[in-house]
Amino acid sequence: MVKTGFALFLLLAVFTSGRVSAKSVPDTVKVGVYIVSVHDINFRDKEYTVRFWLWFVYKAHKPGEGPKFDFPDQIDITNAKEIDQPKVIADTVDGKVWVQMRMKCTMKENWKVHDFPFDEQHLKVILENTEFDNTELVFVADTVDSRFDNLEVLDSWKVDGFKVSTRDNFYKTGFGEPRLNRENNAFSAFVFEMDIARHALGLFAKIFIGMYIAFLIALVSFFSDPGELEPRFGLPVGGLFAAVGNKYIIDSLLPESSQFSLVDTLHSLTFFGIFGILTVSAIALKLHNSNNIIASHRVNRIGAIIVLTAYFAANAYFITVAVTT
Repeated sequence: MVKTGFALFLLLAVFTSGRVSAKSVPDTVKVGVYIVSVHDINFRDKEYTVRFWLWFVYKAHKPGEGPKFDFPDQIDITNAKEIDQPKVIADTVDGKVWVQMRMKCTMKENWKVHDFPFDEQHLKVILENTEFDNTELVFVADTVDSRFDNLEVLDSWKVDGFKVSTRDNFYKTGFGEPRLNRENNAFSAFVFEMDIARHALGLFAKIFIGMYIAFLIALVSFFSDPGELEPRFGLPVGGLFAAVGNKYIIDSLLPESSQFSLVDTLHSLTFFGIFGILTVSAIALKLHNSNNIIASHRVNRIGAIIVLTAYFAANAYFITVAVTT
């Protein structure tokens, strides 16, 4: 009798533990993405728009069994500013549910503009199910079919890297749920990332040509006689105002930042270059007014060589650093 009772106890324990372990196994959902396009890249407002197809494949449950997934309503893109209502296609194939969604999202992004316009950016989109944590749902990335449209995805940029992955997002809160007795929650998250680099030479020429023309205008003053006051000082001052205006135009395209960027560096070099021209002109004018004509022309010639060489050498150095890093 004791042996029979003990055997029944073991069977009950095994059965109960099997039920508990089966219940504790989360549903596995394969998720993948096809990126159609990334556009409306806005540095000033720290955002961009991305369009993509998203799909989920998971085991179909009988009514009343397992969690009820409704991905169009349950999916949240945690780093999105705005999510348009998705277009949904759903079907059941060989006992598996297949849900496909066409998405359009406005994403927030902290752009790295230190090397603008030779900048490289890392785009990341993170999505998770808002209703079921990782004890009930675990994402598995579809690395085979996930990809991007090579022809349409980006304009004036190139894609240097693309990957999809999954991870757990941890929240140090129970969200006030009375039935939970825990301080942490973890949700399975699907992440797709892109490394993009700009086709920069054309843009660099467009945005900086005004600055370089302003410096060259200031440089023309060296061809005037050191005693000619108006061209010696009028041209550099005019070039300085043009360079300042060019900087304001470029700054209007970029987000506010305390970091000293390539744009700031090149314009600062231009400002100091024009200041150097004015300094040389002032010294040459003083010598000329003192009837030291030969020394005046010598200062003018040597000063022009020093300013011109230092300016373009410094420009070449900082541009090379921005391109190669």
